[in-house]
Amino acid sequence: MKSLVRWGATLGLVGSTLLGTVFAGNLPVLALSEQQIKEKLDSVPVYLVTNEKGLPLSRPLPENQNGQKPGGSVTGVYLSRQEAQKFINDLRSTQGKDPKIQEIVKSLQVTAVPLGVIYQQLQQTKNQPNRLLFAFKPVDQEIQGAMDLLRQSGQKVDQFKSVPVFAVRFAPDQGYVPIKLSSDNQQLIPLFLSRQDAQGLLNQVKAKYPKADIQVIDVDGVIKTLQDKNDPWLNQVVLVPSPESREYIKTLPRDNNAPKPNQNNAQPQKPKPR
Repeated sequence: MKSLVRWGATLGLVGSTLLGTVFAGNLPVLALSEQQIKEKLDSVPVYLVTNEKGLPLSRPLPENQNGQKPGGSVTGVYLSRQEAQKFINDLRSTQGKDPKIQEIVKSLQVTAVPLGVIYQQLQQTKNQPNRLLFAFKPVDQEIQGAMDLLRQSGQKVDQFKSVPVFAVRFAPDQGYVPIKLSSDNQQLIPLFLSRQDAQGLLNQVKAKYPKADIQVIDVDGVIKTLQDKNDPWLNQVVLVPSPESREYIKTLPRDNNAPKPNQNNAQPQKPKPR
C-alpha cells in the first residue's frame, strides 16, 4: 500500500491539473523495465475479496474443451471498491446454512492492492501450472462509456472484454494531449480509468483543437506498449485512477516523505501552439 500512499500527493495535484494546465508541445514519441512498468501501474488501486488472513477468495479453473482441468485458480480483481463490497454483501445474503461456509463468508473483506502488484505476480508466475490468475471486473459504467465512444467512431462493438482506458488526442491522427504540472514544470501524458475525467480534459482543449477526441484503449494494450515500444515519451505516461479510487487514496495515511501538493501551482492555462 505504500506505493498508493506515495502517489497520493502527486495524484492530488494531477487531479486539479486535469481542469487546468494543458501543454500542447511536440514531445518525442526505451522499452521500460519491469520495475518501471510496475511503478506506473502502482498508481491504480484495485480491490480483492480476501479472508481474514488476507488471502484472495478464489475458485479452481474450469475444465478446458478436452475435459481436462488446467490446474491453478482464479480470483476477481475489482476496479471499484464499492462493487467488491457489494459482491461480499450479495454472497452473505445468498449463502446456505453450512456453518463452515457461513464462517468463511463472515470473514470476507475488501483488500486494496496496487495494480502493479497484480502485474508483478502475473509476471513471476506466468510459467507455473498452478498459478493464481486474475479476472478483472471493470465498472459497468466505464464499459458502457467505452462502447459508446467506439460506436461513435463507427466501430461495431457488442462487448468490451478488458479494462477500458481513455486517452485524449489532439486529433485521431495526432498525438496525446499532455498535461503540465506547474509546480515542477513536469509534463505528463494522462491515461484515464474514467471516461468522465477524459471528457473533462477534452472539454478543455476542444475549442483550440476542434478535432480532439477520446481514444479508447485497454489496460492490456497499455501494458504491451510499455513492454514493447522503445519511445522516450512512455516515461511520461501516467495512469489516473477513477474518482472513486482517488477518494479512497485520500483516506490512506500520508507518507511524510511524499511531496505535498500545492493547489495554487496548478492554475488553468491555455494550450501552447503545436
